[in-house]
Amino acid sequence: MVEPVGSSAPAPPSARPSPPADGEFRPRVPRHVACVMDGNGRWAARRSLPRTSGHRAAETTVIDIIEAARTAGVGWLSLYAFSTENWRRPGDEVDFLMRLVRHAVRKHALLLHARGIRCRFLGVADPRIPPPLARDFADLMTLTEANRGMTLTVAFDHGGRRDIVEAARSLIRGGVPADAVDEQSFAAHLPYPDTPDVDLVIRTSGEQRISNFMLWQVAYAEWMFPPVLWPDFRAPHFVECLHTYRQRDRRFGGVPPHTIGEPHP
Repeated sequence: MVEPVGSSAPAPPSARPSPPADGEFRPRVPRHVACVMDGNGRWAARRSLPRTSGHRAAETTVIDIIEAARTAGVGWLSLYAFSTENWRRPGDEVDFLMRLVRHAVRKHALLLHARGIRCRFLGVADPRIPPPLARDFADLMTLTEANRGMTLTVAFDHGGRRDIVEAARSLIRGGVPADAVDEQSFAAHLPYPDTPDVDLVIRTSGEQRISNFMLWQVAYAEWMFPPVLWPDFRAPHFVECLHTYRQRDRRFGGVPPHTIGEPHP
């Protein structure tokens, strides 16, 4: 069985975000953007093509969005490529996806490295993942592990609930007393605990579901649901989402200071 990637000894988690004080500078670019790449099948169906054609067309979008995020100054980009539930799809489609992802990893590895992008894979725990693909994942992570330009996390065979369950098991195995468990200590047992919370989630195709994606990390994320299908999603769409994000007032459960008590002069 392939060991879960990122499940090594826990490291201290990054600080959780807090709302800016009144008048404090608000970051113009989200630190961590996550994309649910939805709509490949519908893109193909609208063209009377097999679903595999939609998956193949999605590769161009992936590279375009990685470059758009890097250029915009996004520090962390996470892409939802294959969920734990996707194993329920027809075997031929799953086999095609495995071959397609391996082709993409091998094709773009040197380009990602040249761009200074650190690559990670979140999940990769199921023994059905072909060993050559698992090795390519590991090789790409080793190749890029010293890069600091941007961190690209590909969620592959990922499930947010599974990550939470595994973190709980890790705490129990470590003998951590129940009263000692808080959000910070729990987060330290998640895969890649240095990953900051997600600021912005973009789910293409207009569907409005979480789909078991990074459940812990998206707790206070802003969500956007552009109607564009993923194979048609391009850098200008991504930049538009960043622009919309800048207009959002992120309060993290609080309220602006001037709304408390007397109106702010």
